[in-house]
Amino acid sequence: MGSTRFPGKPLCDLLGKPMIQWVFEAAVRSELTDRIIVATPDQEIIDVCRGFGAEAMLTSPDHPSGTDRIAEVARQVPADVYLNIQGDEPLVETSDILACAMPLVEDSSIQMGSIMADCPEHEEDNHAVVKVVTDLDGFALYFSRHAVPFPRHARVAPLRKHIGMYAYRYEAVTAFSGWSQSPLEIAESLEQLRFLEHGVRIKMSVGQGSALAVDTPEQAEAVRRLLAAKQG
Repeated sequence: MGSTRFPGKPLCDLLGKPMIQWVFEAAVRSELTDRIIVATPDQEIIDVCRGFGAEAMLTSPDHPSGTDRIAEVARQVPADVYLNIQGDEPLVETSDILACAMPLVEDSSIQMGSIMADCPEHEEDNHAVVKVVTDLDGFALYFSRHAVPFPRHARVAPLRKHIGMYAYRYEAVTAFSGWSQSPLEIAESLEQLRFLEHGVRIKMSVGQGSALAVDTPEQAEAVRRLLAAKQG
């Protein structure tokens, strides 16, 4: 609720529903699990979620990252795999939710997963758009706000952008919150680098990415138009 650019953002009205409800309903449609929890430090969000039938859990207001918040939930809710979906993604695709989670469902050796999509040319130099490079098996090598790899020669593979959704095993997400912030994480301000610096491999799957996340009132208005168009 304390977003500096958009105070009250999670509860902003989008065609008669609070934004967090759109995200919750996308998670329900994925049919991955019957346990979906809205984790938040704000009692106001808890109350609204309970009003539309969502389970919600009050968490510490002091977490430096979303992954730390998930770790708090994990310590109270036993499970093998946890999926972290950002609450400001009302247009999140259910296919992306499945793409993120399925590598862990299908392979018990994989500790963490996330998704990526082709990076359009107009976003290549946008530092708010995080890029990712992978090895030949699809595991992340590095994440950066710069357009990596640097194209000293013509690229033979498309530039990929990271979509901020994560799946983690219990051991990985709870270990994360016990580690200090790492050098690369601090330099890039990207929490996923803390996992790489501690040797946790992140399996990247190809997804679509949502049409628009909401960081400002102007973006909320654009999302309203997109949702209205979808509904005909």
